[in-house]
Amino acid sequence: MQWQRQRKAFSMLTAIVVIVLMATVAMLILSTSGKMIQETTAQYQREQSLLLAQSYTEYAIMAVTANDRNSTNLGDDCLDNISGNYGGTEGYTIDVNISYIGRDIDKCGRKLSTTVTTPKSPLNIIVDVFVHYKEFDHPAGTSAPNITYHKRSLQKI
Repeated sequence: MQWQRQRKAFSMLTAIVVIVLMATVAMLILSTSGKMIQETTAQYQREQSLLLAQSYTEYAIMAVTANDRNSTNLGDDCLDNISGNYGGTEGYTIDVNISYIGRDIDKCGRKLSTTVTTPKSPLNIIVDVFVHYKEFDHPAGTSAPNITYHKRSLQKI
C-alpha cells in the first residue's frame, strides 16, 4: 500500500516537470514570434518609404518638365517644393525639395549654379526626397520619434 502512494507521487512530480518544461518552450516560441513580427513590420515600413521616395522622385521630375520655367507671367516661378501624405495622419509624410543647376532658369528661386553646364545639358535638377514615418510597434506610441528616409537624385532635364 505504501508502494502505491510513492508511485502516484512520482507520477505527479513527473507531470508537473513536463508541464513546466512545456510552458517554458511555449513562452520561448511566443517571444520569438513577437520579435519576428516586429522586425517584419519594421522591414515593411522601410521598404514602403523607399518605394514612396522613388515614386515622389519620378513625380518631381515629371512636374519640373511640365512646369514652364521661363514664363514671363508673375507667379509662374519654378517648382521648388512638393509635399504629400500617404496613409493618413499615422502614415508617411513626404517632402520633396528641388534645386536647379544650369542656365535655363530665369525665375527659379533655388539656383545652385548657372555656370557649370554645357550647351548639351542646359538644366539639371537635384531632387531631395524626405520620407518621415513613425514606427508602428514603438512602445511610446504616437509620441515615438520620426524615422526619416532621405534620397537625393541628380537628373538632367
